[in-house]
Amino acid sequence: MIRRLPSAQETVRILATMRTRPAPGPPPAAGRALRGTLRALDTRFGKGMDGLKARWSEIVGPDLARRTEPTKMVKSRTGGAAALELRVEGPSAAIIQHRAGDILDRVNLFLGSGSVDRLRIVQGPLRGAAKRAAAAAASGSRRRLATPLDAAAEQTLAESLAGFPDGALKTALTRLGREVLRAARTDV
Repeated sequence: MIRRLPSAQETVRILATMRTRPAPGPPPAAGRALRGTLRALDTRFGKGMDGLKARWSEIVGPDLARRTEPTKMVKSRTGGAAALELRVEGPSAAIIQHRAGDILDRVNLFLGSGSVDRLRIVQGPLRGAAKRAAAAAASGSRRRLATPLDAAAEQTLAESLAGFPDGALKTALTRLGREVLRAARTDV
């Protein structure tokens, strides 16, 4: 039996009278779908490295936060406590090693008792952003801009450097001279 296709008017009538199955909705957002699972994992395993990095200055204090930054936690193969790896600027490693007990106590207070049992100290430069954030948190204020010198002091400085050829050395000496004159002005 050969079946013929409906005409245009029949197609319009069929579509107007018959309801088709509605199109499926979009899937839920990944964050919303995983919210419950992530919350359960957070309560079971704690805050982890992201929380530790975000609150490092509050945990160890501004003095130690300027010298250190947590890089990673190395889990034990036996399922015991982890080792916290800290990046430390070279000369500060001895101070950090001396205060390791205090740091471990504070980190375990934040992460939960028995989370970390030892520190691994890795010497190296701190990341610039972490270092600046720790310094800003420690100082509690923004750095003030240097006040300009008055015209007479600027003229005296320019005359004293007139014998030097233009270049990097003269620029550096000009900056140094300005800082020395500013320091002399504030000491009086």
